[in-house]
Amino acid sequence: MKKNLSRMGLPVGFLVLILLLLVPTPPDLSTAGHRMLAILVFSVIIWMTEAVAYPVSSGIIMSLMAFLLGTAPNMVNPSKMLGTSGALKMALGGFSSTALALVGAALLIAAAMMKTGLDKRIALVVLSKIGAKTHHVLAGVICVGFVLSFFVPSTTARVSCMVPIVMGIIAVFGVPRKSKFAAIMLIAVAQADSIWNVGIKTAAAQNMVALGFIEKQLGTTISWLDWFIAAAPFAVIMSVLLYFVLLKLMPPEMEEIPGGREKIAQELSALGPMKTDEKKLLLISVVLLFFWATEKIVHPFDTSSTTIVAVTLMMMPGIGIMTWKEVQERINWGTLLLFGVGISLGSAILSTKAGEWIAHVIVQNFGLYDATATFIIAILALFLILIHLGFASATALSSAMIPICISVLQGASENITLNVVGMVMILQYTICFGFILPVNAPQNMIAYSTDTFEVKDFIKTGIPLTVLAYLTILLLTNTYWKWLGLVL
Repeated sequence: MKKNLSRMGLPVGFLVLILLLLVPTPPDLSTAGHRMLAILVFSVIIWMTEAVAYPVSSGIIMSLMAFLLGTAPNMVNPSKMLGTSGALKMALGGFSSTALALVGAALLIAAAMMKTGLDKRIALVVLSKIGAKTHHVLAGVICVGFVLSFFVPSTTARVSCMVPIVMGIIAVFGVPRKSKFAAIMLIAVAQADSIWNVGIKTAAAQNMVALGFIEKQLGTTISWLDWFIAAAPFAVIMSVLLYFVLLKLMPPEMEEIPGGREKIAQELSALGPMKTDEKKLLLISVVLLFFWATEKIVHPFDTSSTTIVAVTLMMMPGIGIMTWKEVQERINWGTLLLFGVGISLGSAILSTKAGEWIAHVIVQNFGLYDATATFIIAILALFLILIHLGFASATALSSAMIPICISVLQGASENITLNVVGMVMILQYTICFGFILPVNAPQNMIAYSTDTFEVKDFIKTGIPLTVLAYLTILLLTNTYWKWLGLVL
């Protein structure tokens, strides 16, 4: 089924693109805006069907923007064409974003963690403190996801670190791979990381997409601490709910694993004493975390700039932890390419007024001009959760949907008082969910590849988790976030 979808994705995408281009341009929408909407729909189709690799999709989208926008009238001077050169500048605009620099630097930090083994040591130290009762081990796995989110700013890297550790624990405990214990451990690894993608600004690339749009379109910079104060309570609540949902729906076969604490201690002992590179990386990471947390309080330096300094130190002669050759081998450069093009796509949707046009249609049809802030969040959050079912990349989803959310909120704010920046943040939280299907996020697929659980197991726990997350969003919208001034 998935192969058929992938095979048909590209031709269907181009067919829909052509059909949309043939539709007469609405009178209140520019030609460039009309073409950007066609490109957006095409992008969503090939991203949802995974018709081509994400880096390849980036090249296709840039090419379409260069030629379709290049042959459209200039938005400033409609008597002249924009030209392929001007259109290509729009297609490449995302690569000059500070958010892109932060994502690139985050990938380097994640590579350093895996190269030195510091991530594995942190995980084992936390697990060694929790005992051998199965519910304690589950709590420890969730706790490790939380701790690593501060130090490893890549969801895929965090899960890639955790999966072999948890699989090793399952093996040394002598627990069957297909047991409920093994299943809930691996599901917890993926879900806890998705939850803490919400709680910590630097934990996921999709947050950088949203922050890039907020900075460029709304002229506001959100510090690491501001994000943490707003989002961490949600992540804490959901971490607790994850623990109880997993224990209730998939209770492990045993209450305690004999000799479990000793076996974890053996794993930790096998690592030996901390190496010099681990100590250097830990020091750099702790100092960097301090700079992130004290931005705009102790110093004026933004997150992207301090992170770039940190990764530069990691490769400096005498201080360095890894060489550039080692970096090249460990970085997924396609992620950066998708990220840059995603920002370009969203920015072009806004600059051509296509987002404004869609927003007007949505606001009118749902009656959002006279709606409350809670109702607007409820509708848009539900829409984002449902559309995420078709996406394997939250970064791609943010790139396509956050610009539209910004336009919708700006349109609605003309009649009612709204904090557009705060509400965009809240909607970005829902984009991080991806709790229902293994294909909804790379971290889910990594956990699923262990063959410890079935798709139905993930769905069984993922649906109630999503419902609880949605209700928590609505609860905090009416309480905590309203008190912080994020809604009104």
